[in-house]
Amino acid sequence: MHFLKGMMKRAHAIFSGRVQGVGFRFTVEELANQSGALGWVKNLNDGRVEVVAEAEEEALKIFLERVKEYFSHYIEDVEVRWEPASGGFKNFSIEF
Repeated sequence: MHFLKGMMKRAHAIFSGRVQGVGFRFTVEELANQSGALGWVKNLNDGRVEVVAEAEEEALKIFLERVKEYFSHYIEDVEVRWEPASGGFKNFSIEF
């Protein structure tokens, strides 16, 4: 997909709740690939999961909604910060 650079956004999200040990990162990676988002997901030492994703803003909103729906029984809170896209990602990966 080709989008104008001005339409690209970055979502920096922190998911808290029971979000580790439930296949969260692998599912987020799959949902990101389906939505065309680029970036990464990783577990944090405090039990939360961090996601940085870049795509067209509407695609990112759908991606984040799908993650929230899929893990609705596990997620207690989500903090999302919207930022300008860096354009520096070539794929979506799981970071360790």
